[in-house]
Amino acid sequence: MNKILISLFTLPFVFILVLIKPVFAQINLEEIYDAREYINSDGDTLRYRVMFPEEMVEGQQYPLVLFLHGAGERGSDNTAQLTWGLDVFAADDFRNEHPAIVIAPQVPAGSFWANLNWRQEGAALMDEPTLPLKLAHELVLKIKESYPVDPNRLYVTGLSMGGFGTWDIITRHPDLFAAAMPICGGGDPSKAYRIKHLPIWNFHGALDNVVPPDLSRDIINALWEAGGKPGYTEYPDVDHFSWVPAYNDRYVLDWLFSQNKERE
Repeated sequence: MNKILISLFTLPFVFILVLIKPVFAQINLEEIYDAREYINSDGDTLRYRVMFPEEMVEGQQYPLVLFLHGAGERGSDNTAQLTWGLDVFAADDFRNEHPAIVIAPQVPAGSFWANLNWRQEGAALMDEPTLPLKLAHELVLKIKESYPVDPNRLYVTGLSMGGFGTWDIITRHPDLFAAAMPICGGGDPSKAYRIKHLPIWNFHGALDNVVPPDLSRDIINALWEAGGKPGYTEYPDVDHFSWVPAYNDRYVLDWLFSQNKERE
């Protein structure tokens, strides 16, 4: 039996995608997200952007969001990763309701978040993570130790290449995050048992001709078969840009920020 839970939306997303412009035209994210570098003990470097709550209240802990960008935003400028998705976390109303620390690292050109043979049958996860994902994991732990982060409210989300990265990092570190929101990516169905306990809401466009929606369907079905209860939304009239309706759905983001390991 097919156990995928699908939410179908009939809004004319084709027109929405045409009208939406890059975030630089709306908010100057370069002023909101500070440019920084993480260098580990081996001398490996990961460029990243970070946004803190507008006011850090003494004694208060804040959720931490790891945002993983897509393949088109790779490079060394430490800016391209701001193109998609991060504007929603920086909006005034959202920051007031959900003050958080948001980190957005950038993958160098030619590299990837996930170490996954997704173009082969079975989408098998490799034993070792890619260097960018390894550094992203280290960065999360460093920020967690250096700032007033709520250890029970660590979230990860990513689109396209970052969607694969989201599945990769939660599979390798199944107890680190409180929830995950992967978009138009895919994971390793054979390892679904590792993350069956984790709140996950996955998104994909039914017309995606870049990343086949079957990759999301396969991992979601594997999670259900393993005893998990993931959420899955497949937009019937959307192609690869499924992150646009997903990140602009306030209900989805409110769900993400409501997840708390302490209440499990």
